[in-house]
Amino acid sequence: MIAKKFILFIVVSLLMAGCVEKEIIDDVNIEMGLGYDLKEDDKIEGTVMIPVFNPDKRIGNFTFSATATSARDLLQEIQRKSAQPVVTGSLEIALFGEEMAKKGVIELIDSFERDASIGARVYLAVGEGNAKDILSGTYGNRGNAIHLSDLIKQNTDKRNLPKTNLHLFLFDHYQKGKDPYMPILKKLEAEIIDIVGVALFKGDKMVHTIPADKMFFFKLLTDKFSQGSFKIKVREEEEQAAIRDLDSKNKFKLTKRDPYSITVEIKIEGIIREYTGQMLTPAMIKKIEKELENTVNEECSTLIADFQGHGVDPIGFGHFIKSKTRGFDFKKWEDDYKNLTVHVKTDAKITEVGIVE
Repeated sequence: MIAKKFILFIVVSLLMAGCVEKEIIDDVNIEMGLGYDLKEDDKIEGTVMIPVFNPDKRIGNFTFSATATSARDLLQEIQRKSAQPVVTGSLEIALFGEEMAKKGVIELIDSFERDASIGARVYLAVGEGNAKDILSGTYGNRGNAIHLSDLIKQNTDKRNLPKTNLHLFLFDHYQKGKDPYMPILKKLEAEIIDIVGVALFKGDKMVHTIPADKMFFFKLLTDKFSQGSFKIKVREEEEQAAIRDLDSKNKFKLTKRDPYSITVEIKIEGIIREYTGQMLTPAMIKKIEKELENTVNEECSTLIADFQGHGVDPIGFGHFIKSKTRGFDFKKWEDDYKNLTVHVKTDAKITEVGIVE
């Protein structure tokens, strides 16, 4: 009986495999990066980034560009310029020029949702200036798309960029009480791209930005660190300490209603790897911990007040309060959010002093 089931399984698998459309890599152009820029008369310029596999194993880059009135027409225009079919199954990143991001991106992203070959973990980003210029550069030897996606991944895993991708952006966009965000990429030199901040969206339109030097505090509020780092200055002593291997987590508490009040509890642990003073005493460690707590409390509170002033909620306070409130009214929340009181309480602990001990 088991043998019959196994044979049936093999036959069905072979039949299903015969239904899959086969594509030979040399006979297609693989779309690994996409860029969208707003042009005159509300037209869209789309740029497709194609990898070129060279004999020396280095991966080059080639781009096709076309202008149309919709994302669907763009692909048709680009297909007409390509000698091989353009396929989307390996898309790594989609980039939106600043003006395009301000006008709205959901109609463009909608085409990703409807394409089963595009994964939910595709990275989305805003290009400072023009998306086409960024995609047309040459970065590393693994191709531009891999370089840009690795850049975002590395800064998410080990630096100050909160986690974001196609799936998370759409989840925040369609969820009431939390606004989505994307990293901002900037071309500094011919072969260098930098993450210079985070773009905040209201609905699907970019309405505000967070500069790079505030991203650490934004990630404390929206995500968690596992391998973070931060340099703190002890104001009284004029000394600096570099905290590495930083772990963090946050927790929200609804402490009052009508008007609403929330307490954000942030816990931080880390190791001091560098210290500019002569002796790192237990008393100095306590001062560093206190200085880190005060700095995080001040900077996070300032960020939250800035978000309230611009009417964006990337932290998700609205969603949190809704989960704790029966009959929550989102229409009323627009006004309540402006008057929301948020207390940030940080608990910092230095677990080791590393090589400076």
